[in-house]
Order: sequence, then C-alpha cells, then structure tokens
Amino acid sequence: MAARVYLVEDDESIRELVLYALASSGYEARGFERADAFWEACDALAPSLVLLDIMLPGDDGLAILRRMKESVRTADIPVIMLTARATEYDKVKGLDAGADDYVTKPFGVMELLSRVRAVLRRAGPGEEPAPLLYGEVSLDPGRRAVTAAGEPVALTYKEFELLAFLLKNQGLVLTRERIMERVWGFDYEGESRTVDMHIKSLRHKLGACGEIIRTVRGVGYKIGE
Repeated sequence: MAARVYLVEDDESIRELVLYALASSGYEARGFERADAFWEACDALAPSLVLLDIMLPGDDGLAILRRMKESVRTADIPVIMLTARATEYDKVKGLDAGADDYVTKPFGVMELLSRVRAVLRRAGPGEEPAPLLYGEVSLDPGRRAVTAAGEPVALTYKEFELLAFLLKNQGLVLTRERIMERVWGFDYEGESRTVDMHIKSLRHKLGACGEIIRTVRGVGYKIGE
C-alpha cells in the first residue's frame, strides 16, 4: 500500500508542484490550503506523513504541529516542516514542537522526496521497543512514558527524545554536536544553549533522579560510568 502524504500549503503553485511530484513517485497525496480542511481529512483517514508549511492563514503550521502532538490519534505521525524561515532559532522552534525534519524554501523537488523517504523509513513499523532503564529512571519508547522513582514525568517531545538518546548510549560521552544532530535532526552550528537548556529542564523534571545526567566539562553529557 502506498504511503499517504498530506500537504498543508497555502501557495497554490507550490502545492500543485509538490503534489504532482509525490503522486509521480507513487505516494497517495492530498493537499490542503487551511488547517480546518486538513483536520477533517485526518479525522476521516490519518496520513503516513505530513508536509506542513509554517506561514498559513488562520492557524499557522506550528499551531497545527502542537495540536497534532497533543492528540493520541496524530501524535506519532511524522512531520516535515516547509518554510521560508531559515534561522537556527526557527529550526529549533519547529523541531522542539515535534517536527521530524525541516526543509527551507526554495527547495528542490528531489531533495524533498529524499527527505520524505528518509522520514518514512525511520517511522516504519517494527517490533515493540524495550523500555530504557537506568537507576530509578524508566523510559518506555512505545508508550512514550517516563517515570522517575516510580512517579510519572511529563516531558516535552524533544526532552523525551533527548533522554531516550542519552539512555540508549549509557556510558558514552555525547558531544553537544552529536546530540544536536541526532535529536534535533540537523548539523550543529552556533551556540550550545539549545542542548544545555534542555538538559537543565530535563534534570529539573526528573527531580533527584536528574543527577544521573552528568556533565563532561568542555565536551558534553553522559549517563552512567
């Protein structure tokens, strides 16, 4: 069965071009100009992936993305953001909200199709992942649940991904560059404040268990010996 891709883009010329490219590549593609029509389509039939423009009439792309991640029905649907914004701050803002990738306009159709294939591969079905454990911290990837000392911990999308990456690499020192690339999905450039601020927030939410995340001065972070 062909993957179903929904595109939310108010620019008609871009929307038609991308839909044509997707259909020509074997995807089942539908385009929407506004959020309300997109939500109606999702309620009827959920997509395999969403291409989402940030600048939209009515609810913008970030508002749509946040609503998707808050809903059980749409939380696990991968999202690629399409936008003319190219600053690191805007990339981090979208990726923090739960986007899986980020394509800046103007973009080439072949590049976009490559990103679509890569994200769909990563989101493909597989075996139920085992919980990740260290000390009194437990992270269940399948249910996206975290507990610390037996108590549930509410994390943002990127805080969860950051903790999962640290737990998967117990005992290894992870540089800020590697964390940025693997968790945020793009090459690390500029200051390290994005990673550092998320580590600080993660430690705070884990309470006394937050001490399992160790700082390796001048390098990055690690969990375990």
